[in-house]
Amino acid sequence: MQIQAKRITEKRETGDNIWLSHGSQVDAISPRALNTTVLENETAVGLALYDELCAYAAKKEGDIVIILLGGRGAQAMYRHIAKLAETDEIDELLGRLHVFTQDALAPMAMANSLSFVRDFERLLGPSFFAKIKSFTPMNTETDDIEGELTKYLDRLESLGGIDLFFLGLGPEAEAASHLCYIKPGSGAALEDIAGINAISPSILEHHISKFKAGGSPVSATDEAECRNAKYILTLGPAAILGAKRIVQSIVDAAEVPAKKASFKRLNETVFAADADAIRAQVNENPGLLVRLHADVRTYITPELIAE
Repeated sequence: MQIQAKRITEKRETGDNIWLSHGSQVDAISPRALNTTVLENETAVGLALYDELCAYAAKKEGDIVIILLGGRGAQAMYRHIAKLAETDEIDELLGRLHVFTQDALAPMAMANSLSFVRDFERLLGPSFFAKIKSFTPMNTETDDIEGELTKYLDRLESLGGIDLFFLGLGPEAEAASHLCYIKPGSGAALEDIAGINAISPSILEHHISKFKAGGSPVSATDEAECRNAKYILTLGPAAILGAKRIVQSIVDAAEVPAKKASFKRLNETVFAADADAIRAQVNENPGLLVRLHADVRTYITPELIAE
């Protein structure tokens, strides 16, 4: 069944960032505690994420819309799914999946080895992409970035919105955190569905280093093009809050110890009573968005909370 897509009706510039919205307002803001499960290692977390996908699929008829996580947290799940996709064991499940990415560097060729799409292809394998119902990345090979991002959002909405949003947690200064690429102080409102944000050379350097460390083959041409990217496209708070379920994973605190302080602050923040004050808290620390959603499962490894 096709569902009428909501149209982008508002565009807002905050500093160097552009935010897009459908024009609707978030009325009820209800902070919650995290539903956290500690598992022994990254492999166990990956299997738990896969089990979440299977459990959701068992309860829902028809197609399932998922948002892939580009960070470390879901890589064990992707490797597990890649092995199963080589068989016919999960063909029925794969044939129901509409798969979307959650962020992208732009402008950049879609074939660039430093794009998230190439990394997903490496981790999930050709059989996965041959068997799923559809795959929709953000198109970054264009002179009309805003227009292409709007088409991506239209496609997402036409399928009924997000069923499962796989999220990580990125550490920021002063123990803040980001989700997708919604950075502290970026001016994203709860109603914003997506953003086109200016990107710094330091973030590009981190991105390139992370891909190289992860085993991606990177040519000098691809690296030069990546360093010339001007924006990062990202889903916004409204996409996160509008997902039917969020599955969050945080697995690499041993390698990224700043995540420990970010997770502690995420857990221990006391929300204000006033809605405008809560909005200000979320702008200062976007990781708090997961505590405004009614159905979140967070899976972590022990080092994240070790003293």
